[in-house]
This record gives sequence, C-alpha cells and structure tokens, in this order.
Amino acid sequence: MRILQLLPELKVGGVERGTIDLSEYLVSQGHESAVVSGGGDLVKLLNQHGARHFKLPIGSKNLKALIQIKNLRNIYNDFRPDIIHVRSRFPAWINFFALKQTSFKKPIVVSTFHGLYSKPFYSKSMSYADEIIAISKTVKDYIKKNYKIDLNNLHLIYRGCDIAQFNNSKPEDLWLDNWYKDFPQTQNKILLTLPGRITSWKGIEDFLLLLTHIDLNKYHGLIPGHVKKNKERYYKSLLSLVKKYNLQSGATFCGSRSDIANIYKISNIVFNLSSKPEPFGRTMIEAAACGTRVMGWDRGGVKESLEMINPKGLVPFGDVKQLVNEIPKMLAEEAPQTIPEIFTKNHLVKATIDIYESALSKLS
Repeated sequence: MRILQLLPELKVGGVERGTIDLSEYLVSQGHESAVVSGGGDLVKLLNQHGARHFKLPIGSKNLKALIQIKNLRNIYNDFRPDIIHVRSRFPAWINFFALKQTSFKKPIVVSTFHGLYSKPFYSKSMSYADEIIAISKTVKDYIKKNYKIDLNNLHLIYRGCDIAQFNNSKPEDLWLDNWYKDFPQTQNKILLTLPGRITSWKGIEDFLLLLTHIDLNKYHGLIPGHVKKNKERYYKSLLSLVKKYNLQSGATFCGSRSDIANIYKISNIVFNLSSKPEPFGRTMIEAAACGTRVMGWDRGGVKESLEMINPKGLVPFGDVKQLVNEIPKMLAEEAPQTIPEIFTKNHLVKATIDIYESALSKLS
C-alpha cells in the first residue's frame, strides 16, 4: 500500500506523534509512507525510517492557502497514494477540492477526528471520508450526534502510548542528579504534576488553587508545558496568580520538556483538570504507563480512560475541595503497573492498517 498522511505541521504534539508512529510501522511492514505538512522538527524522524515528506503549507486557515489545492494535486499525481489519511480540518478541505480533478484512480480517504470540533460546518470536511476514526468513545458519540455519516464506516481507535518510551523503569541516576540540581525545590517532596501546554483551558488555575489547600512543606506542584508566543500574556497572568497565592516556593513551571516520561516517573500523582472535556487525555495514559497514579475530572475522554485504569482517580468536575480530599487516599492506593493494550501504540498502528486493508478490499 501507498499511504499519504495530511496534517498542518510536524512539531511537538499528540497528533504529530501518532503520524510518525504510524508512518514508521507502515515502512517496517513494507508499505510506502509519505506525509504532507508545513514541516517541523519531526520531519527528521520521517527521514530516519525511510518515509517521504512533502512540505506544503496546508494548515494556514485563509483563502490564500487554497492555492495549495493545485500543489497538493501535483503531489497526488507524483506519489499515487492508495490511502489518503487526513488528520486536521483545513488540510481535509484542501484534500476535498484537490481530489475533484485527478489524473488517476481516486484513493480511499480516511479521516481521524482528534477532537470535539466546534464550528460544525468548518469541521464537516472531516466527515468527507470513506472511513472515519474516532480517538475515543467520547469523540465517536460526538461525531454520531453532529454529522451525517454511515455508521458502518465509523471506527473507534484509542490513541496509542509508546510503552518503549513510557514505562515503569526508574530514571537514570544521572538524570535524577541533573533534575535536582536544576529544581532543588522538588527534592524530598510529594510531587503533584499537571502536564500540558500553557493555555487557558488546561485547568492550571484550578491546580494552583488546589496547591493553596495543601501543606507545601510536604507537597510541590509541577507544571511542565510549552508556552507559545501568543500565550505569553496568559503565562504572565499565571505567574501573578502564583504570587497572589504565595506559591513561589510551592509551584514550578518547568517549560517544555523532552524528558516528560521521567517527570511522570518521579511524580506521585499526575492530574488532568481541563476546563473543557478532553477528547482523549493522552497524559493520563502516558503517566499510568510510567507507573504513576493519575487523577482527573469525571467527564470526557479522561473519564473514559481512567475508568479502565484507575476509576478511584475520578473527581466531579470543578470540585477542587473534593480533589484535595482525595489526594491522601490516592497516595495510599497502589500505583498502576501497566495500561490496557487498547491504549498502546502497537494496537493503534495495527488497528489503523486493518481499516486501510478493509477499505481497499471493498473495492475488489
């Protein structure tokens, strides 16, 4: 098979990571893999495992970007994909129009709904596919409610955690020495961690509020996450909140980290407190795979995953007081030792290829 995946860019993120994981597995199984994106640091990983990358700015949400329709069509004429897998809404629109005129047999289109998309008309491009993948039951139910599709072509495949990277092996001593050198305030503390990019709906305010209700001689709050340029003002407001709550010695923003697996491992509890329902909640799966206790609000994809991993970690949405009360109880519980197979990268890539092969067999 020749598979071409479409997404806005190949920078850090769950969608991007899944794209790379699938591409690597496709090549290992003898298939031809290519990706169209605006580029990014992860392109080098495609090159390393033998996939092709076509650099095209298909993620820019403006009318000028529609000029890429012709350029994308040229890529199709060159690569001749059997499967086109779209992972984002604007690239899906460009694909939709690019396929209007092609000089070869139209390929199968597969889309993955990675979120609970707002703006139903704009998001409709993701429903223009022969096969549709939802990353959780939460997302699957949302698709069924909001889009007119053939339910026989709607599939559930959870996001996959790479257990080679996220596992319960201990961090190396050198890493620990360097960590405590950089962050001595975290040593000999019970570490409560809220990972995720710094943005207003990730529940950081609730996490800071939580820290005001616990003994910071025993506990320390960690917030690892990237701050984009357009979020710098919001980040400064969080620092002001830290000062207002007198948390300067009790909370640490440690920026974007490539060693997030080790941060999970040294954490005693990892939280997801998003103010909007998460479509999946990847951090919960990754942290649990690292042998760390996990807690989150009782809704959306977080509820769905924790029900299968650690249901005692679920707390009613917005109830910070209850969250505080449950922390000692959670610390008394045994930490997870593994995660269900359906949450692994191995299951994700194999289930996705099964959908490809099934879709192509329908043409036979």
